[in-house]
Amino acid sequence: MRCLRQAASVYAFVEQLPIEKFHGIGEVTAAKMHSLGIHTGADLKMRSSLTLPQASLTDLTHHFGKAGHYYYKIARAEDDRPVEANRVRKSVGAETSFAQDLSDVGQMLQELEIIAQIVEQRLEQHETRGRTLTLKVKFSDYQQLTRSKTMLAPISELSTIFEIAKTLFESIELENRTIRLLGIFLSNLDNAKQSQAIQLPLFQNGNIIF
Repeated sequence: MRCLRQAASVYAFVEQLPIEKFHGIGEVTAAKMHSLGIHTGADLKMRSSLTLPQASLTDLTHHFGKAGHYYYKIARAEDDRPVEANRVRKSVGAETSFAQDLSDVGQMLQELEIIAQIVEQRLEQHETRGRTLTLKVKFSDYQQLTRSKTMLAPISELSTIFEIAKTLFESIELENRTIRLLGIFLSNLDNAKQSQAIQLPLFQNGNIIF
C-alpha cells in the first residue's frame, strides 16, 4: 500500500508540474508545447493519450521528432533508457540527418535543442562532462563545416550546451542555404568517477529528474 501511495504521489507531481520544469525540455521546445496548448505534465499526458498508444506516439513524434518518444515516457514518470557499461570515451555527442532539408531558422534551432537534450542524456549515462563543444553542420550540397568552443570548466547541463551550440550556429552565414544535418559533440571529457555512488532524488530544485 505504501508503494502505491508513493506512486500516486509521483504521478500527481508529474501532472501538476509546469512543462518547462521537466528535465530535457528547454525554452524552444517549451514554447512550441505552449503553442500546442501543453502547459503542464497533465496536458502532455492528455496530448499523448488522444486515442490508442500508437496514435499518441505518432502525434508527439509528428511535432517533436524522435524526442516525442521521450516526452511520451516522461508524462508517465517512466524512464527505460538502457544502462551502458562504463568506459573511457574521447567524445560524447549526437547528430541528426533530416529526411527533408531544413530552411527555417526556427526549426533549425528547435532541432538543435533536441540534439542538445540527447547529448545531455548521454553525458549523464556516461557520468562525464566536456570542455570543448563542437557544432557540426552539413548543407544540402553536402558541404560540411564545424565550429568549436572550449570552456574553462567542463559542462553537462542542457541549458549551457544549447546556448553555446546556438551561439556557434548563429555565427554561421547561412545565406539562404538549407541544412541536411546538425550535430553537437563534447570532447576534452572529464572521466573521473566519483569515489562513492550517489542515488539521485526523483525531484531536485522543483524539477523532475529521470
